[in-house]
Order: sequence, then C-alpha cells, then structure tokens
Amino acid sequence: MVEKRAIIIDERHSHDTAFILLAGVARITCRNRKGTRTLVIMVAPGMIPGFPPPVAGISYNFRCEAVTPCRIATIELEAFVEICLGVASADFKRLAESYLGRWDLVQLRCANFMSCTLEERLALILLELCENFGSPDPKGIRLMLPTRHKDLAELVGASRPRITEHLIEFERRRLISRNSRQLVVNRDKLESFLAQTHIAAGDEEFGKARRSTSQRAVGG
Repeated sequence: MVEKRAIIIDERHSHDTAFILLAGVARITCRNRKGTRTLVIMVAPGMIPGFPPPVAGISYNFRCEAVTPCRIATIELEAFVEICLGVASADFKRLAESYLGRWDLVQLRCANFMSCTLEERLALILLELCENFGSPDPKGIRLMLPTRHKDLAELVGASRPRITEHLIEFERRRLISRNSRQLVVNRDKLESFLAQTHIAAGDEEFGKARRSTSQRAVGG
C-alpha cells in the first residue's frame, strides 16, 4: 500500500521495472521552467505510464504520486512484455522506438515552449539537434545537417529575420560558432544559459508571490 500524497515512483527508479496501479488514483507531475510542480496526467488503475526520455536543456523531474491510498504491484518489464505479447522486451522497445519516432520529444518541447522566450526556444532546438545530428568538434558539437535559418524559424515558431538576429547574438556570445558552412554548438554554454534563465524565471515568480502577499497583508 502507498499512502495518500506519497511518491510511488520518480525518475530515480529503474526503467526495467513495470509499476501497476491495482487500486486507487494516482497522478504524474513535473516541474515547469519556473520550478513549479504541475499536473501532467491523472492515472487510473492499470499500468503506470513510463516517463518520457529526457529532453536536452530541460529538467522535468517527473514523478508519480498517490492521490488516494493506492495498491501497487511491480514486475520486471522484460517478463511483463513477454507475458503480454510473447516477444522479447528488447525487440518490443526497438519496434516501439522506430514506430513512434521522436514524437514524445516534440510534445514535450511544444509544451515547454509555451513559457519560453524566443531566445530560449532557439537554444532548446539547437540542443535537440545536437542530440540527433551532432558530431564532436574541438569547439563543441558540430551539426551534421544544413541549419537553414528558415528551418530553425519554423521549428521555434518565429520569423527568419528574428532567428538570424538571435544567431548573430549567439555567435557574439560564443554560444555557437562556424566550421566552414556547418554550425558548431557550445553545448555547455547553451545549457548554462538555459539554467540561468530558469533561475531568473523562478526568482521573478517568487518576487511576484511576495509582492502579492504583501499587498494582501496591507489591504487586510
């Protein structure tokens, strides 16, 4: 049994174990870029969904929490897949990843984009491209695909001239550089930039909360 409000699983638990909610109601939450924990999905009895793979530059800190007292069962994922489907779990994982592609990352990226500035969205897209199309370079990660400004603009939902402006600024700040016609991303600096904006957003949110509390106290 898991008591109400207790954590059932979080990102530290093994991905090789399947968790099954036998009775009760649970929910999956994560932290947004302001550091606030927010509800993602309610979970009814059945298999608890696995957490999505990590997205470069974003820390979600997913966890599943008990909304009511819950009964939980666990089973090795390999045995669970073989019992249900009669195939090896490794084969099933490869098939699922090939079939679904990276749509999970697209959904996570779009959800996070709603609270990001254009500068932050561009940084996240560059980090994502590094994950899929990057090659080591003395100055960072070299993107092994054409990085047209028009394509980047469509990925982040902005105009091409605005993307060009931000890329010039990124290059001035040495977040990116050029190797012939290929773009080189300084991944460490980009992630540091995103971490700083994350902290700044959290401080701003905290400041707003304090001002609101003070105003209510004065008004009361």
